[in-house]
Amino acid sequence: MNQEHNVLEEIHVWTTPLFVTQMPDHTFLKDALLAAVYQAKASQLTAIDSGIAPKAKHALHESTLDFLELADANVMEAKRALEELVLEVAYSVNHGFWPEEMQADAHIIESWYHVTQNGGYHDAHSHPNCSWCGIYYLEPGDAHLTGKGGLNRFYDPRVNAEHYADPGTAYLGGHGVWDFTPTDGQIIIFPSYLKHSALPYFGDKDRVVIAFNCVIEAY
Repeated sequence: MNQEHNVLEEIHVWTTPLFVTQMPDHTFLKDALLAAVYQAKASQLTAIDSGIAPKAKHALHESTLDFLELADANVMEAKRALEELVLEVAYSVNHGFWPEEMQADAHIIESWYHVTQNGGYHDAHSHPNCSWCGIYYLEPGDAHLTGKGGLNRFYDPRVNAEHYADPGTAYLGGHGVWDFTPTDGQIIIFPSYLKHSALPYFGDKDRVVIAFNCVIEAY
């Protein structure tokens, strides 16, 4: 006797796109950018010069939100490269929704560095007033070593995903967070609504990143 089987089509909707790549010319830019970071750090008036949520940050230095505006050739080149990458990301997810004749540019509107020392962390947060955000791992320190921390954790944006739990929802609990282990020169680009944190870092070397917020303008 033949048994009929239901055909189940699995459909994935409302996914969250994140993009990981390597900074172009990182080997050439790294030392100059690190020098610019530490020069700016030496002149900071407070540990968190941005003044934003200082209690959410521990054992780290944060600049004002205009680091990539420095009149330095290497900093300007880094900004140009990052904007080019964000524009590529924006086009890849939006080209089906943009008018065929539309042109666009990506503009970094805020940028800052984090220099994180041993025991440093940044609590969960998101970035308003922009469409795309990014983290450039200029010097990830010892974050690639097991047990050293310093990972960036991203949180499931489906706020009601676990409002009820039973064996049928086990798959949700397994996807509540995604931890990203950075390596030297990597960049991660993600939508601004996505909550994320920097987990406690335990290393002898500084963990140095350049973070940025970006908008897309059409013409």
